[in-house]
Amino acid sequence: QVQLVESGGGLVQPGGSLKLSCAASRTRIAPYTMGWDREAPGKQRELVAVITDGGRTNYADSVKGRFTISRDNAKNTVDLQMNSLKPEDTAVYYCRCVELGYWGLGTQVTVSS
Repeated sequence: QVQLVESGGGLVQPGGSLKLSCAASRTRIAPYTMGWDREAPGKQRELVAVITDGGRTNYADSVKGRFTISRDNAKNTVDLQMNSLKPEDTAVYYCRCVELGYWGLGTQVTVSS
């Protein structure tokens, strides 16, 4: 079992940046692929980014070149740096441990002027 707690969400203007962080506890995440999903109002939850145990990354087409996922296994954390934010990035963002099938409770990101 792993507990995931997200932080760093908030309100930001279009073109701005936010950094989300995910702190894991109860289990070391080093052996696992970790990711970030998001769910916008009225839409299905979608995968935003993943990072493997070896550090390989993959991104949804909609965020490529703007978002960067990273991990710090020593700190047991996973981050998502989001730049050039757009109103369509507005969603609740969830940290995910892919192999174990756990998600955090999410953090709200709102992009609006």
